[in-house]
Amino acid sequence: MRVMGVDPGLTRCGLGVVEASPGRRVSLVAVGVERTPADWTLDRRLLRLDERIAWWIGEYRPDSLSVERVFAQHNLLTVVGTAQVAGLALLEAAKAGIEVAAHTPSEAKAAVTGSGQADKAQVQHMVARLLGLAEVPGPPDAADALAQAICHAWRPTTMDPAHDGTATPAQKAWLEAERAARRRPARRATC
Repeated sequence: MRVMGVDPGLTRCGLGVVEASPGRRVSLVAVGVERTPADWTLDRRLLRLDERIAWWIGEYRPDSLSVERVFAQHNLLTVVGTAQVAGLALLEAAKAGIEVAAHTPSEAKAAVTGSGQADKAQVQHMVARLLGLAEVPGPPDAADALAQAICHAWRPTTMDPAHDGTATPAQKAWLEAERAARRRPARRATC
């Protein structure tokens, strides 16, 4: 199953796509950061990000998209900009007919590091480790997008068609492969 993660932001929007396989294996498909200059008008910045998000969805054809859930911060302008970009990602996913989800930064951190309080460096390191990358993905927005995708790929309800009856064919196939992998007897090491 292919999952696209989005770390929304007006100045830097992290985008990452992973391929999830049974047994909680994930591999990198693509990662990047789309940027808009702070001196551009808001409408121009949003249009540019919308075009880039749509391109990523069209290019990498994810089965689902997970965007960082916006939470209250002290800087209201940052929250508003982040929410606007998150809305663009959700809209483009809906246009493409793919599943959408939102996970908090703490959920994504916990999924990849085991702690919802992990710092950016820990997230970058674990994302690189989980994906078998020689270098940490940077800037942190890129790693956060990948963590968002991994978090969603590993959510039990993402892969459970019985959850609400709306699982996609890709999710159902992934779940069946996951169940088959669990049924295989473990190989014993011989000396």
